[in-house]
Amino acid sequence: MFGSLGLPELLMIFVVALLLFGPRKLPEIGRTLGKAMNEFKRATNDLQRSLEEEIAVDELKQTKREVEEATRLTPPAVQAPAAQPAAAQPPATAVTPEVGPETTKPEPMEPR
Repeated sequence: MFGSLGLPELLMIFVVALLLFGPRKLPEIGRTLGKAMNEFKRATNDLQRSLEEEIAVDELKQTKREVEEATRLTPPAVQAPAAQPAAAQPPATAVTPEVGPETTKPEPMEPR
């Protein structure tokens, strides 16, 4: 978190701050510094999130342009044929089984 600052450096900074500000002001300064760092982190995260959203929107726009260009340049032979009018289509034929007099019901089986 503090990079290359070790324990001796942090103790030296604490002693200098204690001498400069005194023991009564030091907790207040620590709280203020903590709030400032928290606000900076929040602002950094918000900025990063908004940049990622903008990048995603740009990528979607680019993909949309590529798809529109690809569909515009597609040759007519590859495109699906248009629907034919109903009059040009052949009529559908219904297949029904033939039932005649020779068709009889099966007789029930008798017990043996």
